[in-house]
Amino acid sequence: MSTREEYVRRMQEKLEEWNTDIDNLSAKASEVSADVRSEYNEQIAALKVKQAAASQKIDEMQKSGESAWKDLKAGIELAWSAIGEAVDSAKSRFK
Repeated sequence: MSTREEYVRRMQEKLEEWNTDIDNLSAKASEVSADVRSEYNEQIAALKVKQAAASQKIDEMQKSGESAWKDLKAGIELAWSAIGEAVDSAKSRFK
């Protein structure tokens, strides 16, 4: 079992990785035709919403007490799973 600090650090590193993925998708969106670009931009906007929610969960965890963070962990893992799947799906669709 990891400590809260280790867990938060791993989550922040993963969030930074996803930030890079989203930035790369944004760059690709500028290189495609206008009709495809709108689809890219919709996907990117959805990813950014999930990214913001994940970042908020990290903040909540950092501010929580030692016992409360374990309760927050389940919610964070659901958010993490959702954003991870969304980023992977967007990356595979826009190759």
